[in-house]
Amino acid sequence: MTASTPLSPRKIIHIDMDAFYASVEQRDFPELRGLPLVVGGDPSGRGVVAAASYEVRKFGVRSAMSCYEARKRCPEAIFVRPRFEVYQAVSRDIRQLMHRLTPHVEPLSLDEAYLDVTGLSVHKGSATLMANWLRAQILAHTGLTASAGVSFNKMLAKIASDINKPNGIAVIPPADADAFISTLPIERFHGIGKATAKRLHAMGVRTGTDLRRLPAAALVQEFGKRGQFYHDIAHGRDERTIKSQRTHKSVGSETTFRDNLDDDAELKVQIYAQNEDAFYQMQKKQLVAHTITLKVKYADFTQVTRSHTLSTAFDSAESAHYWLDKLFLDIPRHLPIRLVGVTFSSLVPAALLLPQLKLFE
Repeated sequence: MTASTPLSPRKIIHIDMDAFYASVEQRDFPELRGLPLVVGGDPSGRGVVAAASYEVRKFGVRSAMSCYEARKRCPEAIFVRPRFEVYQAVSRDIRQLMHRLTPHVEPLSLDEAYLDVTGLSVHKGSATLMANWLRAQILAHTGLTASAGVSFNKMLAKIASDINKPNGIAVIPPADADAFISTLPIERFHGIGKATAKRLHAMGVRTGTDLRRLPAAALVQEFGKRGQFYHDIAHGRDERTIKSQRTHKSVGSETTFRDNLDDDAELKVQIYAQNEDAFYQMQKKQLVAHTITLKVKYADFTQVTRSHTLSTAFDSAESAHYWLDKLFLDIPRHLPIRLVGVTFSSLVPAALLLPQLKLFE
């Protein structure tokens, strides 16, 4: 990645899909277009809103609101259940388009990501032109609109992407940053949630200008290490880098026995142990998998594998036991076994996982 200098600041793009889940539903089902749409759970139960179309947002319906409250605010709202596997597939397509521009992509969720385009010469070296090219590519390939923010750090790029939603772009160059931050409500700053904002209000801080007036020592005393971060962002400083994720094709674990095994119960204990180890490695890499493979090597050193792919990711090591049992039954048993292994593949970053299914039940 090209380092920034005082004369050549970083160029960061934040891409945020517009009402992503709801937009996918309206794209795939034209009869829903233009209607107040909620993607989420049962409005008569305890489900929550996963996404709200722009038509329903004007009634005050927002993500993470209870579906019961959403129906109260907009009785005409149409509720549909999330189609997780579809959103994940579209997100993967969008991510591939991003990687055509730069390898330095940091997904935040299925519908948003940071890109570092510092030093790129394409599109005349203009991050604004690059962002607009990417938005056009996303629309052409998926039929969905995206908004973009362009600036010299992550905080300002993320804030900018929300300024001209939907289907818009905003740019905050270094020369405009101080003036922009000065009038910015503190609730808009990255990392300042409702609880922190309430504490800052009690200290007389409501805008960027107010936050700048507080010495760093006072903020550290009140908020610990986060206080220094708040002080820095009030002055437009955010040195966080883009954490691009290395592509892993598979994660696995295997073991060779001291003595060949022929007992099903013993073999299953060993298979489960390798499964636990492989799943733990996958968790450490912050990945989830859709495919599991069982490998067996016989006493004569020949080997076989059996695999199964799920539409949804394995959410625990135990969730794989059922499929490992089925795969084991499909393994020929003509010789004793000297090695077993379990491998997870069809990997995606765990950061792209959707909210837990139970939230929408």
